[in-house]
Amino acid sequence: MADTVLCANSQVRKIMNSNFKVREIDIDGIKIGGKNAIIIAGPCSVESQDQIIQIAKAAKAAGANMLRGGIFKPRTNPNDFQGLGIKGLEYLLEAKRQTGLPIVTELMDTQHLDAFIKHVDIIQIGSRNMYNYSLLKAVGETKKPILLKRGFSATIREWILAAEHIAKAGNENIIFCERGIRTFEEYTRNTLDLTAVPIIQKETGYPIIVDPSHGTGIRALVGIMSEAAIACGANGLLIEAHTHPEQSISDKDQTIDIGELEQITKRIALLK
Repeated sequence: MADTVLCANSQVRKIMNSNFKVREIDIDGIKIGGKNAIIIAGPCSVESQDQIIQIAKAAKAAGANMLRGGIFKPRTNPNDFQGLGIKGLEYLLEAKRQTGLPIVTELMDTQHLDAFIKHVDIIQIGSRNMYNYSLLKAVGETKKPILLKRGFSATIREWILAAEHIAKAGNENIIFCERGIRTFEEYTRNTLDLTAVPIIQKETGYPIIVDPSHGTGIRALVGIMSEAAIACGANGLLIEAHTHPEQSISDKDQTIDIGELEQITKRIALLK
């Protein structure tokens, strides 16, 4: 399997043992790939300073290890909310200052790379940019941890080769993120492919987390698919959570409330 998936001179290290042991990536003492599954939680979009600080405090109290929040939002409809941009990063940094939670947010363009290197703890490459090889090379030239989301139409081989672009440029601090793929199924927003979890671990030796929010698009499914992801060996979760999900500017149908987030953290602790 490994020989057919990875290129011959792979920079992504392969492991073949049955335990799928993965490398640990340390972010301020939080180890992704370690014994415990980590939870990255927060809103789809940073909407205001008060909003992100309130959610950060609530998410931390509920058991989240890191804070997510989009400041650049690539939207299919150009009339939809596109994010606050660098001003949103300032709000994330204030939330981090008040809570201590490391921050995860998506980089869209190399023009903002310096700001991300300086301030962001994990740089996310979103689904639409998995094929943006110049962007992958640019983040590969940094030493920042990179959260590489699977393209919504990407095969596992294509996804691994995207990681190759990062690793070949010199950065092996890679975290894969399964967020569902587009299939013929229309009941859910995407089809969450949990088979990718052990395959990525086996073929690359890197940690992988799962995004059940985008993977399902349905709030009621986030909890059960979070448990399924951890049960099959995922190293963590990326969850959209909000103090008032019904008021979320974007992705409100898949955003859970803080009470549900707390229940998820308690349930997955029993699975590790």
